[in-house]
Amino acid sequence: MTRTRSGAMLWVVAILVAFAAGRMTSPGPRRAAEGEVPEARQAGAQVAKTDTASLWTEGRSPQESRSALGADVASSRRNAITEAVAKVSPAVVGINVTQIREVTPWNPFFDDPFFRQFLPRYQQVVKSLGSGFLISKDGYIVTNEHVVHQASEVVVTLVTGEHHKARLIGADYTTDVALLKIDANRELPYARLGDSDDVIIGEWVVALGNPFGLFEINAQPIVTVGVVSAVNQDFGRQVSDRVYQDMIQTDAAVNSGNSGGPLVNILGEVIGVNTWIISASENTGANIGLNFAIPINRVKRVLNDLRRYGQVNRSFWTGLEVENINPAIARYLGLRTSRGVIVADVKKNSPAERAGIRPGDVILKVNGRSISTTDDIWAVIEDEDLKPGDSLELEIYRDGSTLRTRLRLEAPPEG
Repeated sequence: MTRTRSGAMLWVVAILVAFAAGRMTSPGPRRAAEGEVPEARQAGAQVAKTDTASLWTEGRSPQESRSALGADVASSRRNAITEAVAKVSPAVVGINVTQIREVTPWNPFFDDPFFRQFLPRYQQVVKSLGSGFLISKDGYIVTNEHVVHQASEVVVTLVTGEHHKARLIGADYTTDVALLKIDANRELPYARLGDSDDVIIGEWVVALGNPFGLFEINAQPIVTVGVVSAVNQDFGRQVSDRVYQDMIQTDAAVNSGNSGGPLVNILGEVIGVNTWIISASENTGANIGLNFAIPINRVKRVLNDLRRYGQVNRSFWTGLEVENINPAIARYLGLRTSRGVIVADVKKNSPAERAGIRPGDVILKVNGRSISTTDDIWAVIEDEDLKPGDSLELEIYRDGSTLRTRLRLEAPPEG
């Protein structure tokens, strides 16, 4: 019994020793020496190296191989937006302005309008910049009036890098539109004007221009993209006493220096003139996505006058005389309130007579806006930038009834 157990133990020890010796001598996976690539990784690297090398073989240059392999990718990079930019960019210009301003030194003791007139004044040279775009092959350029306001010199930079002194053909403070002209002695690329009445909220738009003077670095416009956020934004005279009506709102980044540049749809048509922004800081003019453009249809309305007369002709004749209504007249006419203005006189052969207006009529609304005083009528005319040829839609109270008529504005009769 004892010998049997001892023999079994010897056999177990022998087996364990043999197993341990086998593990020490078996050709299993080994750790790669430093700097040595394991066989499997080495094989994969060789395949990768072969595949990469094959891109530049077969007699092709790297550029040709990249072109062949990336044809589909390259074509997908071109879309409606890039095409629109390519169409309009050649017509965009940078504008540099020199202004001479008269300055009165500030005096803490006499900073009063009356005393200020007796203080010496001196001239100060001020530099500013903006954007614009060509609208004809012979060099007419649209920009904002505030870009060239009281300018003593205007220099335009084209995408070719050329610099041209520009003449101010005409400007209109009310609509904030100006027309410049350069002479390049050759035909120039120009932008196509679209239809701002056809703008769709949410459609893609592109703003091009000269923000912070970056156009001047390499003579190319800076491009930003966004959508139309809103249309028909009316601000009246809230901004610098100018009339901003039917403005197009966009979130395309517009900054200081973009004023006067084009807002373009993806067809490459100009639908607006980038004009002003609501900024977090008035000093920096930094963009926060609230940008407004003058609709191009409104710009078109003033361009002919600017080109022909240098200003917009807003002189017109109605042949209508109106007065405010006092409570006594309101009671006499049967009106519940003093709202509206009363027609005091209608000239013979006048637009008012042709519109069927009579003395004693009470004008309640003009172009859909309620009228309380005579000033309200002139506010409608100024805010909507009306001129000869335009019409007023009038709502009139007469003999207990309300009626509507259209009054066409006409140029004043000669003499």
